[in-house]
Amino acid sequence: MDWFGTGDYDIAREVLQRGIAAVFLVAFSSALAQFPALLGDNGLLPVRDFVARVPFGRAPSLFHWRYSDRLCRLVAWSGIVLAAAVVLGLPQLGPAWLVMIVFLLLFAGYLSIVNVGQTFYGFGWESLLVEAGFVVAFLGSADVATPLPVLFFLRWLVFRLEFGAGMIKLRGGREWRDLTALFYHHETQPMPNPVSWFVHHLPRWFHRGEVLANHTVQLIAPFLLFAPQPVASVAAGVIVLSQLWLVLTGNFAWLNWITIVLAAAAVDDAAFRWVGGLFVPALRAPEPAAVAGEQPAWFVVVVLAVTLGLLVLSYWPARNLLRRRQLMNASFNPFHLVNAYGAFGTVTKERFEVVVEGSDSDDPRDPTAWRAYEFRGKPGDVARVPGQFAPYHLRLDWLMWFLALGSRESRWFEVFLARLLQGDRATLRMLAHNPFAAAPPRYVRARLFLYRFSTPAERRAEHVWWVRSEVGTLVPPVRLPADTEDGSAP
Repeated sequence: MDWFGTGDYDIAREVLQRGIAAVFLVAFSSALAQFPALLGDNGLLPVRDFVARVPFGRAPSLFHWRYSDRLCRLVAWSGIVLAAAVVLGLPQLGPAWLVMIVFLLLFAGYLSIVNVGQTFYGFGWESLLVEAGFVVAFLGSADVATPLPVLFFLRWLVFRLEFGAGMIKLRGGREWRDLTALFYHHETQPMPNPVSWFVHHLPRWFHRGEVLANHTVQLIAPFLLFAPQPVASVAAGVIVLSQLWLVLTGNFAWLNWITIVLAAAAVDDAAFRWVGGLFVPALRAPEPAAVAGEQPAWFVVVVLAVTLGLLVLSYWPARNLLRRRQLMNASFNPFHLVNAYGAFGTVTKERFEVVVEGSDSDDPRDPTAWRAYEFRGKPGDVARVPGQFAPYHLRLDWLMWFLALGSRESRWFEVFLARLLQGDRATLRMLAHNPFAAAPPRYVRARLFLYRFSTPAERRAEHVWWVRSEVGTLVPPVRLPADTEDGSAP
């Protein structure tokens, strides 16, 4: 049974289990803080309305049985506790079946959230976390050998993630093929961070080099993950370095961090010790030959059965990789197992932002009475430095980016404006600044602006990070009818 289990990837198993659990911890914390306001009983897109029209078979979720904000918080707190236990390494001290149960509970809990999360959970990294959480459940504990079939399937997951992103870029916008995509991306990405302004102003030859490096990493390195060691470890290292650059220059929730964790599936213990030895020389001491742990028959059967099932499901994403019209971030089953990934097939060349304002004047034509709401992450006040929020996911801010691009899914925004007019506390807590703390405004409106990063000269002279110009009005001044008390949109 040497083909099944190995003792050469015990560190990788720890990194994978604790790392995925850490991402679950962030994801459940995000749900605890944001889900009730976005999707709860008084949310922008209530779960109750969704489950009333979408059957369980299309979106399996605990909340098809019953939804309440209290139950949602219970699921989120349970996920936080279980994920924290894995990060601390507690379930790993027990039998393999205990780790399996804990991760499957994390999988089921977060799947229940994602499947009713609608547009607020329609991101590729949600499906990525669900799939990764299911797969790492079968890595076992120290009681069993690290199963090679699971490690290789995790490499296949990284392959789909990276190679899918590389191919969708080549098939997408011309800017990826003429190497100009990064002329714009750092400025127009959904949520720039404090470093984005500085990177945007680097020379154009540097940005062309970024694109070339991206193509090299995403189109070549994924194949090398399946090569013998140490080539596989080097390929994983290259992917990790590319992801760290994305961490440094943007806010992509936990997408980059979970990719870094998953890349550990291709790194053997010898490589981990070599890297560790660069910082702690004692780790360079030669280790005894690795010995695989025991392999109970039940564990072998379960792992092989699950791996076989996942390989069958791999047909659809594998076919998608070969399609000319490649799907991006697509799930082929309601359990979000073995998905197609890929992001930024095109890069927007101009940045539009929706600025939401309120007025407490009786006359909406009074220009002096309008004051802007500030969001936590998205650009607003031109003098405010872009923040660092990843791996935390600011869902409302991301949806505002899509809204500015012309997203057709805008019902949530209509309700959002109504909540501002009502002074809804849960909605206002998602914002960075409420200019109407004493009482809700009489009117709200939404204006569309074209934003660009300030030049170094403008930054020095005016102390601004952004320069903006008004494009038009997205929503003219509106107010709630006098008899509206049910939270319906204006």
